Amino acid sequence: MAKVKHIALFKFKEGTAQEQIEKIFNDILDVTETVEGVEDYVSGTNNSPEGLSKGFTHGFVMTFSDAAARDAYLAHADHEQVKVLLMANIEDGLAFDFEV
Repeated sequence: MAKVKHIALFKFKEGTAQEQIEKIFNDILDVTETVEGVEDYVSGTNNSPEGLSKGFTHGFVMTFSDAAARDAYLAHADHEQVKVLLMANIEDGLAFDFEV
């Protein structure tokens, strides 16, 4: 079975406090620790010098053991709670998954 990389990028609303952004990413980390099949999670702030970020300022990458693990994460109740908080604070978001 192929592993799945799950990438998410965000443009936070103007005025969103750094503490709120950190809470969201820490909450996501907490969810990754409760869902089986999450192999890796990293997050951070854009620092690319290429100028191609289109306003996306923050993102994360997760590695799942397979598509079933990714699907379980997406449907998990704790993920849904974090998603509500996230959606209230972002102007735009992008999710992109691929198999490796």
